[in-house]
Amino acid sequence: MKISLNKPAIAGLLALAATFLASPAYSLDKVRFGTDWLAEADHGGFYQAVADGTYARYGLDVEIVQGGPNAKNRALLLAGKLDFYLGTQQEQLVGIEQGIPLVDVAAFYQKNAQVIVAHPESGIEKFGDLAKLETIFMTQGGFGAYFEWMKANYGGFRDEQFRPYTYSPAPFLANKQSAQQGLITAEPFQIKEQTGVEPTIFLLADAGYKPYATTITVQQNLIDTNPDLVQRFVDASIEGWYNYLYRDNSAANALIKTTNPDMTDGQIEYAIDKINKYGIVDSGDALDKGIGCLTAERYKWLADELVKVGLLKQETDYTKAYDARFSCKGVGLTLKKS
Repeated sequence: MKISLNKPAIAGLLALAATFLASPAYSLDKVRFGTDWLAEADHGGFYQAVADGTYARYGLDVEIVQGGPNAKNRALLLAGKLDFYLGTQQEQLVGIEQGIPLVDVAAFYQKNAQVIVAHPESGIEKFGDLAKLETIFMTQGGFGAYFEWMKANYGGFRDEQFRPYTYSPAPFLANKQSAQQGLITAEPFQIKEQTGVEPTIFLLADAGYKPYATTITVQQNLIDTNPDLVQRFVDASIEGWYNYLYRDNSAANALIKTTNPDMTDGQIEYAIDKINKYGIVDSGDALDKGIGCLTAERYKWLADELVKVGLLKQETDYTKAYDARFSCKGVGLTLKKS
């Protein structure tokens, strides 16, 4: 028996067939991605790629495992419990020296978001002026990393300025002759919420301290056995960041707040504004090579700086810390609004 179909019926069948062909059912690669902190706008592009289906279009079923005070996501990556991890460039270089087989494949923060904040009334006008203050509240990690760089590159900074930062602005607020570390997307907002006044902000990246942050880190074994999976995750994450920064990000922000109920709309809006204003994600090489761009030159620069301040051995092979084949390809540039 011959069945006759009219044009609308044919179109409907074709659309149905396309739906089945494009359906991710039974075909998505499951991926577990661990972040470095609780869900926030600093992870916005990744949540965007989940929320708007970008990861699914790339054949990925991505579970974001948020970090936090007690999370051990880097250890979970090493143990094979995660496929990707949101790390830092310096952490990676030090890990290579220790023989840890992890590799950075993309860098989403072209500028590290680390800041030092001061009281507006303290008279601190430029970065070097921070050396005049009696106290700088820092974590032990900051004291042993970027503060070493500050001492080596600016005169007047001294170990006696160090006081432990316990993630509370109270000691800083009580001492007008102090400064405090933070992230440009977080601590200044919290201080402004408490005082009504935004502190004076000094971005270390703009003072010359320019390691990447928010890097995608994987085991070398995954690159060797499934480079296509790595490439798809990087490309989809890049598109996620363009969509988060330049298009409708409401679904991503809703997912962030669901994942981290303590997150507020005000905090998210403030963070996005600072990310854009200071070029945290979309600046430097990213402007013409795409968000996430990672280069050998930036790894050599940081390795040289760490050697200079005694945080890395001269013989450490910094080239093992990264693989530049997966980024800087212009992916997602067309998504950026003019």
